[in-house]
Amino acid sequence: MASNVGNMGTAIPADIDLMILGHYKYGEGSVPVLVLHEWLAAHHNYLPMLSYVDAGRFTYLFADLRGYGLSGNFLGDFSAAEAAADVLRLADALGFESFCLVGHSMSGVIAQRVAADAPDRVNRLLLISPVPASGFKTDEAGFRSMAAIVENRAAAAAAVGARTGYRYGSAWVARKLDLMAAGGQSEPMMGYLRMFTGTDFADEVAGLQTPVSVLVGEHDIEAYREATIVKNFGPLFPNLSVQVSREAGHYMMLETPVWAASRIEQFLEAA
Repeated sequence: MASNVGNMGTAIPADIDLMILGHYKYGEGSVPVLVLHEWLAAHHNYLPMLSYVDAGRFTYLFADLRGYGLSGNFLGDFSAAEAAADVLRLADALGFESFCLVGHSMSGVIAQRVAADAPDRVNRLLLISPVPASGFKTDEAGFRSMAAIVENRAAAAAAVGARTGYRYGSAWVARKLDLMAAGGQSEPMMGYLRMFTGTDFADEVAGLQTPVSVLVGEHDIEAYREATIVKNFGPLFPNLSVQVSREAGHYMMLETPVWAASRIEQFLEAA
């Protein structure tokens, strides 16, 4: 059953029988926007932005991937192909023949998979601090270090700190970890970790004509900074633009929500 949350939007749990992802709907505009979340939180990451988006122009659907948030009981193999199929099935259920698509970090891979699978349906693709289609390559030690983030709060705090330039106080980091705890479970997080460290379909998106905008934070780790993004994404997407938030790290929807909302909508306006 759908429910209103804070008179802001509508939370719709997953329909496991129909294989429809849970999602949070905000806005009644004519331009549909499907928004995907990162590895360490569900759709709640985006809530601080909602005061600054144009709900009359856009309809935002913040989808929770399998195992997260409103899709917490909807499990699977947590592959990029499965997640992309889920996104397209949600779009079908909502009656969206075409739509704009937003992905953040891990779900940047999934958003690119959707665009590769259904290029005629994705009008514009906006990626926030994204993992490339070639995946986030790491060795065994690096994988173990990332896996520790799932189970160890201190490791998670260190990861959040590194991805925000160690610029915030302990209360902010604790709040981010609370979003992580509320949003996901260890099994899905480990599954998606294997996905985004083991995926490579760069050859399938090379030359994609869809307009692509990448937003990055100046205070993120090197893998997500402007130079790395240009190196990894530039050769693949001929219609690529990159913008930098000078006051954010990896979580600009939390750190600089006004900037993030404004840049997202400036790009989507042409849809």
